[in-house]
Amino acid sequence: MPRVLLTSVCRPLGVRHGDSPSVGYELLHEQVTRAQGLFSPRSLHTQFSLDFIAENLDAPSTVLQYPSQREVIRELKRGYAFVGISFVLATYHRMKELVALVRAHSPGSKIVLGGYGTVAPDQMLLPYSDYICREEGVGFMRRLLDEPPIAMPYRHPLIINPLRVFGKEASRTGIVFAGLGCPNGCDFCCTSHFFKRKHIRLLPTGADIYRVVERYMEVDPALSILILDEDFLLNRRRALEFRDCVLRGGKALSIFVFASIRALSRYQVTEILEMGIDGMWIGYEGTRSGYPKQMGRPVEDIFNEFREHGITILASMIVGFPYQTPEIIEQELAGLLALRPVLTQFLIYGPCPGTPFYEQVVREGTLLPEVAEDREAFYRRGSGFFAMVRHPSMTTQQIEAAQQRCFREDFNRLGPVLFRSVDRWHEGYLKLKESPSEFLRAKAQRIAVEIRQAYPLFLTGRLLGPSAGVRRGIRELQKRVYETLGCPTWRERLRSVMALGLASWTAVTLKLGLFQHPQLVRHTYRTPDDAPGQSAAEVSWMLNPSGETEGA
Repeated sequence: MPRVLLTSVCRPLGVRHGDSPSVGYELLHEQVTRAQGLFSPRSLHTQFSLDFIAENLDAPSTVLQYPSQREVIRELKRGYAFVGISFVLATYHRMKELVALVRAHSPGSKIVLGGYGTVAPDQMLLPYSDYICREEGVGFMRRLLDEPPIAMPYRHPLIINPLRVFGKEASRTGIVFAGLGCPNGCDFCCTSHFFKRKHIRLLPTGADIYRVVERYMEVDPALSILILDEDFLLNRRRALEFRDCVLRGGKALSIFVFASIRALSRYQVTEILEMGIDGMWIGYEGTRSGYPKQMGRPVEDIFNEFREHGITILASMIVGFPYQTPEIIEQELAGLLALRPVLTQFLIYGPCPGTPFYEQVVREGTLLPEVAEDREAFYRRGSGFFAMVRHPSMTTQQIEAAQQRCFREDFNRLGPVLFRSVDRWHEGYLKLKESPSEFLRAKAQRIAVEIRQAYPLFLTGRLLGPSAGVRRGIRELQKRVYETLGCPTWRERLRSVMALGLASWTAVTLKLGLFQHPQLVRHTYRTPDDAPGQSAAEVSWMLNPSGETEGA
C-alpha cells in the first residue's frame, strides 16, 4: 500500500522571513489581536484538514505541521509514494521551496497540491505538481489512491488546540469539522466560491455533530468546542437537531461558531444558548456593503441582546470598499466599537482568484500595476493587509493606514480582549444564574468557574493596560466581579504576581522576536507505532493535549 505524507509549508514564517504581515501560525494573534501585544492570546493554527484527510485514508499516512526544511528532508527519507502540500496564495512562494525539497530528496514521490492556494491558475501550479486538489480532500485522495469511496460522515479525528495567555496554557478547544463552503457567496470570499457556493456537510446531521462533541467531552469535560462551518446556523433543521441533543445530554457546553446576521435573525437567543453556543464570528463588513447575509434584524439589536446574555462576538470589518472614505471608515469603526464586540478583525477588501470581485477588477483593469504585472507579488500580498486595487477616493497608503488605525483604536478604546472577555462572561453569569432553565443555570456555574480562573489577570491589566482610561475600566470590572463572586484567595493573589512576571517575560519575547515559532507537530496514522483501534494523532492529543509548544 502506498505511503502518504501530508504537510504544511515549512517554518519559519513572518515578515522577518519575507512573508506578508499576517502570514504565520496564529490566526487570532495575527489577524484579530495583532495590536494587543503581550495581552494577545496565542493559539497555534495548524492545517487541520491534513489530519482530517489522513484519518480517512486506508493508506499509512504521516502529517507534518510546520516542519523545518531539515525535518522535511529527514521525513522524506522514510519513503513516500505521495506528498501532499497544503498552502494558501500568500504562501505560494513557500510551496515552491517545499516542492524543490521533495524533488531533490524524494524524486520518486508524486506531489499533490491542495488548499485554497489552488485557486491559482494551472500555469502557476502545474510546474510544481503531479496532481491538484480543488475539491473536498478526502474523496479526492481516496480516488487518487484507488481506495473505495466512503460516505459522509467521515471518521473524525480528535484535534485539541491549546490557547495560551502570557505563555501559559489557559484553555483548550476541540475542533469539530462540520462543513465546507458557504452559499452566501460574498464577492470577496474565497471559501465560498472555492466550492461554487455549495455547502458540503461533512457532518450531515445535528446528531452527527453532537456525537463528535461527546467524544471530546469524554477526553476533557472542560474543553471548549469550535465548530468549523462557514455559517453553521443557516441550516436551521440541523442546528435545532443539535440543540435537542445538547439539551438531552445536559452538559453545560462552551461552543464557538461562525454565523451571519441573516441566520441569527431566525433564532431566539435562548435557542442559541441551549445549543451551548456562547461565542460566534459575525461578518459586520460595512454598513453599506449590502451583502445578502447581512439582511435580517438590525445588527445593533443582535449585538446588544447577545452581549447581555454573555455571548462573545468576534466582528469582522472590511476596509477599502469603493464607497468608503477615511471619514466613512471612522464612522463605521465608531459604530462597531459602540457595540462592544469582544474581538474584532479588520481586513482590506481584496480580490482573490475565483471570486466575482477578482473577475471584476481584472475585467475593469483596476489592479495596481505592481501586482497586475507580477502574479507572484500579487499572491504574496493576498493576505488582507495590502491594498491591491485602485480606489475611487483613497490612495493605497490611506487604506493601509486606516486598517492599522482600526486595530489600534479597537485596543485603545475597548482595551485588551482578555478583560473584554471577562466582562462579557460576567454579564452572562448575571443574566443566566437565576434562569428558569436548569440547563442555563448550569451554564452560569460554568461561566463562574471561568471567571475565577481569570482572577490572576487583573493585576497585570491594572498595571500594564494601554491607557489610564482602560486601566480604570479594568479596576472597575475587577470590583464588579469581586462583588459578584467574592474576593480572591491567597492562591489567586499569588498567581496574580506570577502572571505579572509571565506578562513581562512575554513582552520581552515579543520585542526581541524570541520563541515565536512552533516546533514540529508530527502525527502518524495506520503505521506500526499506532495503538490498536486508534490513530497516533488521537492518542498523542489524549496523552499530551498541549501538543508540542509553539513558545511564549
